[in-house]
Amino acid sequence: MLADKELIVIEGNIGSGKTTLAMKIAELHNARIILETFEDNPFLPKFYEDNERYAFPVELSFLAARYRQLKEIQDKDLFHRLTISDYHFLKSLIFASETLSDDEYKLYRQLFNIMYEIVPIPDLYVYIHRPVDVLLDFIAKRGRDYEKGIGADYLKKIQNGYFRFFKEHPDLHILVIDIGKSDFKKSENVFREVVKLMNFDYPKGLTYRYLVENEQ
Repeated sequence: MLADKELIVIEGNIGSGKTTLAMKIAELHNARIILETFEDNPFLPKFYEDNERYAFPVELSFLAARYRQLKEIQDKDLFHRLTISDYHFLKSLIFASETLSDDEYKLYRQLFNIMYEIVPIPDLYVYIHRPVDVLLDFIAKRGRDYEKGIGADYLKKIQNGYFRFFKEHPDLHILVIDIGKSDFKKSENVFREVVKLMNFDYPKGLTYRYLVENEQ
């Protein structure tokens, strides 16, 4: 049950709607919300224009920002027992492993390991899964200029990175919800179905669930 948990992470590929879902669940449960401040990353627009040149600075910038934010979770909030985050610190490795050269990744991993020691482990890790063509449609609809260069190949690489990560972390309680085209921003019925799936106690490792409600 969500009410019994202290930290829930909601993840997903670019355009999956993870931030919208995190905000709606936080509002429903009067929870503290931690949102990734990706729009403050000065290297992100440049990265989408030239991946190879700006991969290392963009990933370092994200790493530092995520570390600063997630350290705050250690400070207990007297008014909110539950914290909802739209990312986990391990996301840094998923993206970096797909964007950095081998030498850059080795250095990056050393920095990550030092920081990871103090990052809290979530009680439940939720991954919102959508097909790549649906992600591209959602990205186009929200119309962020710096995301115009995102292509299907890049999204597929990130998606594969997430699922590889799931296999490498059997110690986490990971719930993958295959949501297809359903939109919990527009449909309360879809949102309720997602929350219902999250309200079970899942074992450690990967659990895969399909959303029953799948609006076209």
